[in-house]
Amino acid sequence: MEFLKKKILELRPDFEKGGKYSQFHTLFDGFATFLFTPDRVSSGGTHIKAGIDLKRTMFFVILAMVPALLFGIFNVGHQHFLALGEFAGSPMNGFWEKVMYGAIKVLPIVVVSYSVGLGIEFFVASKKGHAINEGFLVSGMLIPLVLPPDIPLWMVALSTAFAVIFAKEVFGGTGMNVLNVALTARVFLFFAYPTFMSGDLVWISEKPDVYSGATALANAAATGTPFQISADQSWNYNLQDMVVGLIPGSIGETSKIAILLGAAFLVITGIGSGVVMLSVVLGALLMGLIFNGIGLTPFMNMPFHLHLAMGGLLFGAVFMATDPVTAAHTGTGKWIYGLLVGMMAVMIRVFNPAYPEGIMLAILFGNVMAPLIDYYVVQANIARRNKRLAARTSIA
Repeated sequence: MEFLKKKILELRPDFEKGGKYSQFHTLFDGFATFLFTPDRVSSGGTHIKAGIDLKRTMFFVILAMVPALLFGIFNVGHQHFLALGEFAGSPMNGFWEKVMYGAIKVLPIVVVSYSVGLGIEFFVASKKGHAINEGFLVSGMLIPLVLPPDIPLWMVALSTAFAVIFAKEVFGGTGMNVLNVALTARVFLFFAYPTFMSGDLVWISEKPDVYSGATALANAAATGTPFQISADQSWNYNLQDMVVGLIPGSIGETSKIAILLGAAFLVITGIGSGVVMLSVVLGALLMGLIFNGIGLTPFMNMPFHLHLAMGGLLFGAVFMATDPVTAAHTGTGKWIYGLLVGMMAVMIRVFNPAYPEGIMLAILFGNVMAPLIDYYVVQANIARRNKRLAARTSIA
């Protein structure tokens, strides 16, 4: 590694302004700073310096998503062979066949997402003459994890391009976007190509034509319980399967254990906001309790804690609601923002039978409201301090 770092330092003058290859400065700088922490630091004695930059921060978030990605690869294969009636019994039966099949399905989606997104960012950066924005390192992984396994690759490319251009670059790039980029890609696909993003069967790869089933969330919306068993026994969920992740769903959302491992890593490293994660969960549980008290429909009567085991609510709370760009930034604002997202997610699930999963729209709504939440929190702090100052002045 020292040899590689030395060669990069030797080549840097050729790629800087006035060098032989200055037209490739953006490309060279992007790869160099990805491999090694930049040696550029702030000057002056009053600045705080840290040995981590945005690329390293994004890399930590990607590491947190690795458990969900690996389990998603396995589960795609597991659901496929389960639908075919092969490798019955223990989920570990045919383990490597399931992993191989899942990898063949999932990895091309990841490659397309990164190729298109980073390609656009490289192009924009080279045109503007600035350093490459690193934010897509995370978005490029999030997009595949919230998609079904059989999504056509051209749709992945189209939605990624739409999200990067219209949700990010038009606002100025990394750090300037109003909406979460990965969710923008997903919502684009959901409304542009709904048959590929909704229904009971899109979450299982290459199932037989005679296969019938539904996700745990669809079961709950239709019957008030996620544990509904089909007449032909072709699908049967229990709480253990839902927590472990052995159920149909988006590639990265099914395993709550893998998601919690990622959450713990983000909180311990200080990269993700534990306040936002906790407040989203509390908001969902609170709204579930309220609906349990109302009890007008079977879905309202469903035990409130099951909302966390179904769908992508927990995945969204950990990896998307915590986006430091689009979430609230003030301490109090993070609590309000998270509670709003969690409550909205359960409300959308219960009140919209055609769209039982609500976390996507809830987070996007929270993104739009976050600046307003922070504004009123700041104004309340200013008013409180002015009132305290006025009281002290009158006493004096």
